[in-house]
Amino acid sequence: MGSYRGLTWDHPRGRDALVEASVRRGIDLVWEVQPLSGFESTPISELAERYDVIVLDHPHLGDAKEHLQPVDELLEGEFVGPSVASYRLDGHLWALPLDAATQVAATRTDLAGPPPRLWREVVELSRAAPVALSVAGPHALLTFSSISVALGEEPTFAPTDTAHRALELMTDLTTRAPRHTRSLDPIALLDTMVADDTIAHCPLIYGYVNYAPTVTFTDAPSERPGSRPGSTIGGTGLAITRRCRPTAELLDHLRWLLSATAQEMFVPQYSGQPARLSAWTSDAVNVRTGDFYRGTLRTISEAWVRPRQPGYIEFQTAASEVARDVVYGEVTATAGLDRIATLWKGIGDE
Repeated sequence: MGSYRGLTWDHPRGRDALVEASVRRGIDLVWEVQPLSGFESTPISELAERYDVIVLDHPHLGDAKEHLQPVDELLEGEFVGPSVASYRLDGHLWALPLDAATQVAATRTDLAGPPPRLWREVVELSRAAPVALSVAGPHALLTFSSISVALGEEPTFAPTDTAHRALELMTDLTTRAPRHTRSLDPIALLDTMVADDTIAHCPLIYGYVNYAPTVTFTDAPSERPGSRPGSTIGGTGLAITRRCRPTAELLDHLRWLLSATAQEMFVPQYSGQPARLSAWTSDAVNVRTGDFYRGTLRTISEAWVRPRQPGYIEFQTAASEVARDVVYGEVTATAGLDRIATLWKGIGDE
């Protein structure tokens, strides 16, 4: 029987079910936490030297893969959208899809009325009620990418007409967005939506079941009826580091966390957001959350997967700064897109 250290993110959704499962199942896997931002500020190589199991997001794989063990043999069952595909790279699965999330629409229907379904309806609503974009931290680039998808073009980070349209839409909405929302990450935006009436709608924000049903979550906006809702998948996966010497007991525990039993009952009971498809379509799971899962299933099923190459996280951070400069009117869309293209080319040249 081994003793293991795990690292996850400091939020009930990322922490509570994992901690409780270790206690309930009597496995010596102690979970430590750090803020979401910590995963970007601390290299995965350093974390992999200190922890046996790490909860991470798929864009980190390019930098993390050489420090992880493949987990292909641990995966069983069907998971929502591209959750599994996002952790597959170079012929192997590098993390188990524990938690599924993507950008969806969040609405205070008492303030905004029925959630808008199309981007033109979002613009119309923004003229009558407080509509906020999620642009803090990496979310400026993620919002830009998702709008590009909705407009019919998966991001290439080149200065295309679609990219221009996406930034112009963001800029237009930002001119009317409540100013205090500019610096708020998704959790802070949702906290604000629950706490007061200063945000009626966020058209693209990572879904957190913890805020349902006070906040109504629906599919991300499309450009036209029936077209693809633009969204960039997030969520987290369980990765085993190369320093770990997993026992059969640890491997069985990780399999259990992704089982139908755990994903449909245990994980939702302890603030988690499951990734297994059967949980997303379960009547029992949805009835407690105002149909959070069924209401956003189409969006996550068609969500875009970010690149997983070395240097992507640094690119995402730098490109988000540029996107913010554009939507705040500090640089033109043309200059901003040229800068983003240069940053992207810099990764390819490394």
